[in-house]
Parts: sequence; C-alpha cells; structure tokens
Amino acid sequence: MAGETGDNLYGARDGGLPSVQQLGYDAEEAVEQSGTLSIVADDESMTDAGYESDSVTSASTSVSSSIWDFSFENGRRYHKFREGRYNFPNDDVEQEREDMKHCMVKMMCQQLHFAPIGKNPQQILDIGTGTGIWAIEMGDAYPGANVLGVDLSPIQPQWVPPNVRFMVDDVESDWLHPKNHFDYIHSRHTIMAIKDWDQLLRTSYEHLKPGGWMELQEIHHFPMSGNCTLRADHPVAQYWKYVDEGLENLGINLRFSDEGRIASMMRQCGYVNVTERIFHIPIGTWPRNKTLKNVGRYWKTILLDGIQAIALGPMTRGLHWRREQVETFLVSVRNGYHDNSMLLYMPLVCVFGQKPAN
Repeated sequence: MAGETGDNLYGARDGGLPSVQQLGYDAEEAVEQSGTLSIVADDESMTDAGYESDSVTSASTSVSSSIWDFSFENGRRYHKFREGRYNFPNDDVEQEREDMKHCMVKMMCQQLHFAPIGKNPQQILDIGTGTGIWAIEMGDAYPGANVLGVDLSPIQPQWVPPNVRFMVDDVESDWLHPKNHFDYIHSRHTIMAIKDWDQLLRTSYEHLKPGGWMELQEIHHFPMSGNCTLRADHPVAQYWKYVDEGLENLGINLRFSDEGRIASMMRQCGYVNVTERIFHIPIGTWPRNKTLKNVGRYWKTILLDGIQAIALGPMTRGLHWRREQVETFLVSVRNGYHDNSMLLYMPLVCVFGQKPAN
C-alpha cells in the first residue's frame, strides 16, 4: 500500500505496531468493518467495564533562541511563538500522546496517506506536523521527495532523514513558498487549531502544483453509540459539548469534519476528484475483530491520557472555568469512558482532492 514504512531509525517514537503482513486478513476485515460501520462487538468485552488490558496506558521564524521558549499555564507547557494561537499543550506527555495517535491511525488505515501521489513526489508539506512523526516516515517512504513539516511548536527531533526538515510557522499567515510549489499537502488532527478553513484550503490550492493533491484526516470528536445508548447527559457527551462550546468561543469550529463539510468546501475551492473515506474508530476493546480491538484500546488510552490536555484550554480560556472546576468535572468523565456496553466510536474522516492539471 502507498506509504507503508518499516522500522523507524530516527527520532520519532515507534508505537511497536505489527506489520500489515503480520495482521493479514484480520486487518483487512478491520478496515472493511470500520469503513462500513459494521463493527461486530465482542460479547465478553462489552461486559468487562472496559478493563481488558486497557491500561496501555505572519512570517516564518528562523530557529532563534526566542522560539525555543515556552509558556506555562495551569501546570502545562504551551507554545510561545504566536502565543495563545493553539489552545493545547506541547509538553512531553502530550507529545507521546500525539505519537500514539499516529500509530493508531496507521494501524486503522494501514497506510500513511490515501491520495494517489505517485511513486516520486518532489515536494511534500505537512501542516501542523507536531512531533514530526508522519513527516519522518514519509521521508523514509519517499527518499526522492523533500518533506517539510510546519508547526507553531519547535518540538520535532533533531535527527531526521536528510530529505526532511521542519519550520516554525503559522500556516494561517502568508506562506513564504512560491505558488505551484508542492506536489502533496497533508494535514491531520488540526481541526482543533485552524480558524479559517476556507482560507487555508484556498492557500493550499494556490501553492499546489497543477495536478497536486491535498489531503485532510480529521476525527469527528463527538462520540457516537453503536446501540444508541449514549445519553446527552452522560459525562463523556457533556465533556465534548463543553470542549466544543469553549473552542467555538475561541474561534474554532470543532464540527468542521461532520456532514461532508470538508469535501464540500474543497470542491468550492476548485479541487477536483474529491474523495471522502470514513473509518469508525472504536473507543475501548468492545469490537470482536482483533485489529479493531487494538485500535479501540489505543484510542481510549489516547482520550484518557489527554482528557486534561484537551479540556483545560477550551474550558478555562473559552468558558472561563477555574482549573479546579475542570479537574472536578473530569473525574466523572474518566469513569464514563470505562463503560464498554455503549459501543462508543468516533468517525475518522479522510478527504483528498486534486488541483486540476490545467
């Protein structure tokens, strides 16, 4: 499959995932079940309260001393460049969680990307690169390409493939690269960061070469229940309601990935051959399929490990809660995530489109 990689020799952390060959038919079945929302529940895991081994537990800036500074708020570390632009921490704990998200998505999708970029792309851009793990693996997969990762935080490793580099920049400011420059632009897990998606998609379109591809992979962060038992007053549902309201007050639309909005906006911006693929990511170990069970174990761990990191910014900055209020509320949310009987899942929406060749 496109973009499959082997062992990681560089600074990105390896999630220890089995290979596609090792997973075999089980992985193929997982992709099919997740893509068609036909996930078969494991009767034993539904009744174990979720404890089945779930304890896995405007201008670009050059690298000067100032951008290596960080700000601290509510006991967590945040980016300093364009301070306050991104409402979530970038400390070591959060970096490990981001790498785990990458491993989970790769386990689910079995590849690094879906856009048909060919065997020899020359210029690849990763928007909101985070720890740089996706960019590094793309550099290994496409050694003839120049891979650029852009982020507000300088948290990427120093030891990277020779064709990979990182830049501290705000992608919602003017871009320094010329138009018609990139063969492929990738963005994943940035729905909590971008304020003006229309402008970003148009800017990306301008900077793609004719025939180049843009791909977005975003989680719809509103849990759904496979048996319709998740009530609106459930702590997990309330949690994401408050996160959504807080981000909305901060200018972020957390619902952008829902109801085909990404694909629709890409078409409005001029992209052609727009394709949407949706995978349903289980929360917990309730699926019978082994790959989906592992994906669910990863995703539940990611959500629990990030429960404070996700909540603090939106709730304190956006809703003006005190930190103590947030921490008290999170107790019930943590307990709520351990109920496997609701068959919770979140959609992963993958959309790619092409700039016309002419």
